[in-house]
Amino acid sequence: MKSFVLDTNVLLHDAGSLFAFGDNEVVLPIYVIEEVDHFKKDMGARGRNAREVVRVLDRLGAKGDLSQGVKTESGGSIRIRFSKRGLPQEFITDNSPDNNILSTGLMVLEENKMLGRETYFVTKDVNLRVRAHVMGLAVMDYDTERQDISELYSGVADVTVPAEQIARFYQDGYLDGEVAKGLNPNEFVVLHSDENSANTALGRVYNGRIDALKKLKGSVWGIRPRNKEQSFALELLMDERVPLVSLVGKAGTGKTLIAVAAGLQMVAEERRYSRLLISRPVIPMGRDIGYLPGDMGEKLGPWMQPIYDNVEFLASIDRSGDENYKNDTKGGKKVSYIDYLFDEGILEIEPLTYIRGRSIPKQYMIIDEAQNLTPHEVKTIITRAGENTKIVLTGDPYQIDNPYIDSSNNGLVHLVKRFEKESVAGHVTLTKGERSGLAELAATLL
Repeated sequence: MKSFVLDTNVLLHDAGSLFAFGDNEVVLPIYVIEEVDHFKKDMGARGRNAREVVRVLDRLGAKGDLSQGVKTESGGSIRIRFSKRGLPQEFITDNSPDNNILSTGLMVLEENKMLGRETYFVTKDVNLRVRAHVMGLAVMDYDTERQDISELYSGVADVTVPAEQIARFYQDGYLDGEVAKGLNPNEFVVLHSDENSANTALGRVYNGRIDALKKLKGSVWGIRPRNKEQSFALELLMDERVPLVSLVGKAGTGKTLIAVAAGLQMVAEERRYSRLLISRPVIPMGRDIGYLPGDMGEKLGPWMQPIYDNVEFLASIDRSGDENYKNDTKGGKKVSYIDYLFDEGILEIEPLTYIRGRSIPKQYMIIDEAQNLTPHEVKTIITRAGENTKIVLTGDPYQIDNPYIDSSNNGLVHLVKRFEKESVAGHVTLTKGERSGLAELAATLL
């Protein structure tokens, strides 16, 4: 058995961390409980986790003495300790909670040495990890959801096949058998001929075989894919059989624009869904400018402006030559059409703040900037989906403004990892910038 001494930030990051160490001992310094108490009134994720930790400890306290350790279902135990020793004088700067937590860890370390048991100090605070390491404690970060972004599932595979299979694929529109084995549901495939690598074909894994991509009739709300990755993305966005879609890509790859275009096409033109709901987390980039004046709509205007920009661009496109376009006399073909979308309830743009408790049926839902969400927040959003609702999450894991997550443990990356083998979900990583040459160069070099 090992002992894991947890810092406050571990509990605030994940209330379930109390039970994340299997059949080992989890030690909570009493000073951690005091710090958790300061966060229990917070309205965000930290407050929610603080309240849950207190409730769990209260239930455990009813089963036994927490100061002596209470057994958990996994065979481990949870124990609350306070320090009977101090830190070496050279390490003491003040009587801070961090110092008291460290001294508890050192006390547990000394006790465990006599028992031949390993001790680990677990914290997400880098500076505290350094201090603990210098004092002789084995340290570790806590993150059960960490995913190396360089290894993130791309949603696209390159497969080399005999030249006759390429010919058969173009003739029949699909390939079955061994070719699709080992590939994920809804994974896109670039087939290469073994005789000539330039001889290629594009397909998607579905029901155990590789189907050719569907040919678009006209455009999707006035736009057409500019590269194969955008073609892959539109294939998923326009398919009602795939209710969960994630699009990851750097700035300028078009992920938000094509998601909004597909949503407008599916809702306003083809009427497959009752409403297009677009949202994004309310998190500023850099230093915030403080409170904003006005009513709810006026306050949200600056936060939602990137979405309005995309909608206005799409609404301004002249689609009179598009065979998919229906000339609705209430709308029109220019910018004024955006007013029609809002007035008729076809389009709704709102923040994620008030989504908890809602049930959202038969809607096309786009969550932009999803890289700023925690795994718990992504779970909350997806569990709001009612019958026949499609959810699209877009984001760039390298552009995170939420200070409590990073490119490896955010909700978007977590979602891609967990759903890559599920038939209800599809994912595409877009790499080629299409906004402008300058934007593409900046996204690459800066």
